[in-house]
Amino acid sequence: MTKPMTLGFLIFPGFPMSCLTSAIEPLRAANEIAGKAAFDWKILAEEEGPIPSSAGVAFAPDMLLSEAEGLSHIFLASRPDSRFAHPVKANAALQRHLRGGGKLGAFSAGVFPLARSGMMQEHAMAVHWCYEAAFAAEFPEVEILQTVLQDEGPCITVAGATAVFDLMLNMIDEVLGPEVTTETACWFQHPFVRGSSVPQRLPVLGNAAGQDMLPPKVAQAIELFAEHIEDPIQISAVAEAINMSARSLERSFKRATGQSPLKYYRQMRMNEARQLVLYTRDPITTIAYMVGYSSPSTFQRHYREFYGISPLKDREAKNSLRVTDGSCLPSV
Repeated sequence: MTKPMTLGFLIFPGFPMSCLTSAIEPLRAANEIAGKAAFDWKILAEEEGPIPSSAGVAFAPDMLLSEAEGLSHIFLASRPDSRFAHPVKANAALQRHLRGGGKLGAFSAGVFPLARSGMMQEHAMAVHWCYEAAFAAEFPEVEILQTVLQDEGPCITVAGATAVFDLMLNMIDEVLGPEVTTETACWFQHPFVRGSSVPQRLPVLGNAAGQDMLPPKVAQAIELFAEHIEDPIQISAVAEAINMSARSLERSFKRATGQSPLKYYRQMRMNEARQLVLYTRDPITTIAYMVGYSSPSTFQRHYREFYGISPLKDREAKNSLRVTDGSCLPSV
């Protein structure tokens, strides 16, 4: 009998439960459909005892990271501020896993402790859009991919729970073939399997649409805004760059997003600022400059206007990575 492929899921306190279930459930279903144990999985942790997820549901690990052997993959699932409790011991275990021919990966914010390990510096990583600014600030040397996943080489990174499901379907296809893969996807009404070349879908700020549904000129303007967070660009210069008059861009923007280009641009900068406030330890003054403000006081005033709280109090008040007003960053 062929030995099953065994995956390890290394969880940290506050990890996104949706990522773990999106990994395990398609593997379980594939085993049932195929009528054999083609896949097995182990939940890993650094220390004994139940590990609480982002939803408050606790999971008991099957084994400690230091004891992990015979795994094809180890995937990290964590919060952005997660760090190894015992870095030297953890790195030794991960290096042993790699030397044995295993692969390392991360689900969503798990890219942060994986990058902090220092073992994946030469590898590009798929980083969820809601963590991109904070990740880039901490790891400027790491190439960030805006795809849903990166599954080539020894470092596999996945941007969000649905993309984790896609990765598992890709693994099922490799081991059990397309028929089992399709039936597994149909069990969960998963519409299609995405590969590493598929870009992440981004929301339109303050609107129910996704950016892929925007008129091309408006989408081009948003791309230019994103390229000019630290060095703000005039709306008139954006309009000229995409061959529109400023007045036409204003009308198109309001029809598509319900907001003026200037307000939308400022909200983009504020969203990036909030990532940096919540997920980095950078001083508030430094963050103001990073999102294009020459005056920290103006930045703090705009921040309060958007979020109803000062940046410093927002950082101090955070007792989890979820925010209650829905205006910023999920645990995905």
